[in-house]
Amino acid sequence: MAEEKGLKKAVKLKSELATFLGEKELPRTEITKKLWDYIKKNKLQTKSVNGKPENAGKYIVADSKLLTIFKNTKSKSKSGKLTDLTQMKEGQTIDMMQMAAVVGANVE
Repeated sequence: MAEEKGLKKAVKLKSELATFLGEKELPRTEITKKLWDYIKKNKLQTKSVNGKPENAGKYIVADSKLLTIFKNTKSKSKSGKLTDLTQMKEGQTIDMMQMAAVVGANVE
């Protein structure tokens, strides 16, 4: 079988993400899917910045488990926008569009 490339290629997970997902290596697509499964199962979405979880909306509410992963995130996008979640606190939110930065910051 040909080696997977791009988003389907397995990447090594940093320790917090590996602990959270119970895996050492996964493709980025699977990492994102598993994170979303957790977010939906635990109703960690809201329609407003730092809003209360309401199981819908474009913002993700950090619980204690997600926070360990989110706090690893400090990266610049190609457009130069900084995503720095290192000072984030439980109950605060990220925009769902920041998930790619979170995943990127938690893989090697």
